[in-house]
Amino acid sequence: MLESLHVKNLALIDEQEVTFSSGMNILTGETGAGKSVIIGSINLALGAKAGKDYIRTGADYALVELVFSLNERQCAIIREMELTVEEDNTLILQRKITSGRSICRVNGESVSAGQLKNLAGCLLDMYGQHEHQSLLKPSASRKMLDDYIGEKAAALKEQIKERLADYRKVLEELDEQQSDKAVREREAKLLEFEINEIEAAGLNPAEDEQVEKNYRRMVNARKMKEVVYAVHSLTGYETEGSAGLAVDHALRELKTLGKFDAESEPLIAQLTDIDDLLNDFNRSMAQYKDSLEFDEEEFVQLEERLNVLNHLRDKYGSSFEDILNSQKEKQQELDKLNNFEEYREKLKQKADAQKEEILGLCEKLSVFRKKAAVPLAKKLKAAMVDLNFLDVEFTISVTDEKEEFSSDGYNKIEFLISTNPGEAVKPMWQIASGGELSRIMLAFKTVFADKDETDTLIFDEIDTGISGKTAWKVAEKLGKLSRNHQIICITHLAQIASMAERHFLIEKGVKNERTVTGIRELAEEEALREMARLLGSGELTPAVLGNAKEMKETARKVKG
Repeated sequence: MLESLHVKNLALIDEQEVTFSSGMNILTGETGAGKSVIIGSINLALGAKAGKDYIRTGADYALVELVFSLNERQCAIIREMELTVEEDNTLILQRKITSGRSICRVNGESVSAGQLKNLAGCLLDMYGQHEHQSLLKPSASRKMLDDYIGEKAAALKEQIKERLADYRKVLEELDEQQSDKAVREREAKLLEFEINEIEAAGLNPAEDEQVEKNYRRMVNARKMKEVVYAVHSLTGYETEGSAGLAVDHALRELKTLGKFDAESEPLIAQLTDIDDLLNDFNRSMAQYKDSLEFDEEEFVQLEERLNVLNHLRDKYGSSFEDILNSQKEKQQELDKLNNFEEYREKLKQKADAQKEEILGLCEKLSVFRKKAAVPLAKKLKAAMVDLNFLDVEFTISVTDEKEEFSSDGYNKIEFLISTNPGEAVKPMWQIASGGELSRIMLAFKTVFADKDETDTLIFDEIDTGISGKTAWKVAEKLGKLSRNHQIICITHLAQIASMAERHFLIEKGVKNERTVTGIRELAEEEALREMARLLGSGELTPAVLGNAKEMKETARKVKG
């Protein structure tokens, strides 16, 4: 449930913190006091669109923080979203709005506004004027009936969705085969050319990497041979300027010194050793040179082969496997074009079979819906009678529109109602008023209360268009609903306010010469005085206060 709400620098709110409880939490206040800001702040925290206009004038940012205590189902859903849940099952949801952007955090982790909206569905349900109007949409009628059916309907709809995806793929493929004969012939010629191009290459998966390796080896061998030839020449005794000739010439010159100076003998010996070493090295280089082989013709053939393979890779895939798969796909496409009519006929048969399977699943779903519509309509009618629809007739129409099937089946589902004796039932959108819609929505909520796993329900002025006895009936329903759910309700009616476990007053005032909206919890006596004000009394007389006190006592009895 929602434990607390903290708001700072939002619209007319300077800074406020509200702690809610289980059961019924009532919010009241004069028109224009800022009740919508409180509900709006919860919406903002849960991902509603935020703009810089929300920031209080003079402030740099606005902040909304919600603290929830989670049930096990909610914990599981949030963990599936890869978000952290505290050990005590607490979730702190925070949104900070600045002039440039908004920052959203869940238990300290940054999340997107989209993730917040996904969270909202499992944390609470909110009902206001917009939600009442949603009852008039066919999709809402279908969803409510399917929710009543439960897992059976959900499983069938998932199967229909999967089969429908396959069916649509086949239809798309059929649609793609609508080209004329000239276009098909051009496509076939291109496919034939590409298939032949791949076949002519004679691809062997074993050579996929080997050709390139061999090419690199031969390129390197060529370079090595060039180096060896150069070194052999530079260190030999044949090329002018070579090291061998230079050393030999130097040695001959040095030996002439031996005739005149005996001390030159060691130098002559050293240079003789150098000459011998250089001679040995040159002979070794000659042997190494002879060991290197390079076939120019083989190199040219290898280079040409690599060019062919690289061309195929660029055109059909990065590996031999990709190229061969491309060839296989092109052959299949060519076979389709060469056997066009036969292929189209097979596609049509496949589409027809898939459609029949989908219609079969839709039929099963239709049976479930027609069977469930009767008891659900009875329960809803009974709930509406409890909400002072004294002469109401309510039925759920489930009709088949087999050619209009979708992932939701092929049923058209309408809620039909009559609130006047002798009048035939008609679709709700034709006759239901705003006040009636709010009560119908509450009737749905009470019927689905046992199935609803959402702990927190927020009602924003569900009392629109009602008064008197009807108001008391609505109050009773909300009171009973609060036995198993946390209810947060904005109201203008004393009857509904009487059901409060905690009563909060929203009021506008002036602080530091600026208008501010504040919210505070009322003590019991203050709550009675606020109820008396809601009863419409200009003066808080003992009689009015007594009426409010009596209403409060009656509410306690209703809630047990």
